[in-house]
Amino acid sequence: MEFVANLHDHRWDVIVVGGGHNGLVAASYLSRAGKRVLLLEAASELGGATASVRAFPEFDARLSRYSYLVSLLPDQIVQDLGINFTTLGREVSSYTPYEVDGRHDGLSVSSDWDTQTAESFLRLTGSDAEAKAWQRFYGEIAEFAQKFAPSMLQPLKTRSQIRRDMDMDDVWDYMIEKPIGQIIESRFTNDLVRGVVLTDALIGTFVDSHQMQANICFLYHLIGNGTGQWRVPKGGMGALVRELERIAISHGTTIQLNSAVTSIEPDHDGVHVKTTDGQSYECTDLLFAAAPQILDQIQGKKSRPSLQGSQIKINMLLTKLPRLKSGIDPRIAFAGTFHINESYSHLNASYEKAKAGQMPNRLPLEMYCHTLTDSSILSQELIDKGFQTLTLFGLHTDASLFDKDPSGALDAAVTSALASLNEYLEDPIESVLAKNSDGSYAIEAKSPLDLEAAISLPRGNIFHRDLDFPFIEDGAASDTPQWGGETDHPHIFIAGAGARRGGGVSGIAGHNAAMSVLLR
Repeated sequence: MEFVANLHDHRWDVIVVGGGHNGLVAASYLSRAGKRVLLLEAASELGGATASVRAFPEFDARLSRYSYLVSLLPDQIVQDLGINFTTLGREVSSYTPYEVDGRHDGLSVSSDWDTQTAESFLRLTGSDAEAKAWQRFYGEIAEFAQKFAPSMLQPLKTRSQIRRDMDMDDVWDYMIEKPIGQIIESRFTNDLVRGVVLTDALIGTFVDSHQMQANICFLYHLIGNGTGQWRVPKGGMGALVRELERIAISHGTTIQLNSAVTSIEPDHDGVHVKTTDGQSYECTDLLFAAAPQILDQIQGKKSRPSLQGSQIKINMLLTKLPRLKSGIDPRIAFAGTFHINESYSHLNASYEKAKAGQMPNRLPLEMYCHTLTDSSILSQELIDKGFQTLTLFGLHTDASLFDKDPSGALDAAVTSALASLNEYLEDPIESVLAKNSDGSYAIEAKSPLDLEAAISLPRGNIFHRDLDFPFIEDGAASDTPQWGGETDHPHIFIAGAGARRGGGVSGIAGHNAAMSVLLR
């Protein structure tokens, strides 16, 4: 499909650079408000990290190759833009298999606390103390999230303002002021339970339990929409992209693919832009919905230091779900987040090993089965045959571990990941993997370096750069409302994950950058 109408006009109100979900959200808001908007996307298709692909050409299955779950997309954005997009809840929150004295079992946590969850805690810990601590902790987090979430689509508040508005000083203290590891260690005693809590503070962030980046990551993972529920995108992430594309075009956004930006030069009248195909454009405002480091590179500036990406992503197509040694129905175990090797002590030990330049033994992993909740990403033929998908996320695999031998290190990580999974399976994962006609398995793996090469995530950092707390310090307040995407030029704004409040699949950064233009 071509989106080249009006390209003979080289003067625009706003140019949006980047056609991922944030860029499309920003363009939709701006076009809806009557702005003349040009969206430039470097790739041959829209979506970026939220694209769905036919990863295994011989099988009609469209997998969310990179991002795969939705938590942070606010209902307000869905309602504002009229997004016809459905996310599906999961009855199972998580399942964590373990072995004690030769006995296989698992910690099963339902999305809504129930008898099965309570009994699961009792079998693991021998009492109800840990279960009560869990309910108290997540009850506090739920209230905190409900109060915090609305501020994400408002001008930034200061630390003092939002703390006063929250009126939850005890929770504020352990969520914002002190390392998250302290509250985990004080509230919980079981190593496995502690680890399951910690995982939300580590996804995509290369830190241990006592670094404040873990707190910020934890906060972003649990405040989404005021509920923190991780939901399955019906039709995969590509369904969201297609719908946002439809909305942007319906409001008049002009979209140009295969248009990598090579020059961004601001002046007192606005911004001048050049692309690889030799086109030149002018605009009053520019919203950059890609990594801030790329903007810095284009403008010849030095970027602030940031953590590297620290995860591998493995997508698999299965002929059926494998049985587990614990005996639990795999349709329950894999319906939520399936944790492997994620005890608290092992997570911290794995971080230390990776920090020392070595691939962790027994990689910490989590995975889920999209097709148990939403089979629409499969053809009817594959559904009838009982095929399923598995999406695996490996932690503490820092980008630097892949620099010397990218393919060899990735092969080693995949081998370790599958071996770790097999520790808890009655059917080895290889026995249920679909096979291509050449005999190879239907499995693909992406390292942080692959993410950088494919979708321009700096060193594979899924948040583009270190996450910021979703407020500003008291001394940074100004008379002009700040939305979190401001740069050193008044007509250039960050509209992607690297903006303050930008992490995750949320559209928040796109919304807030648009508001910077519309409400100033």
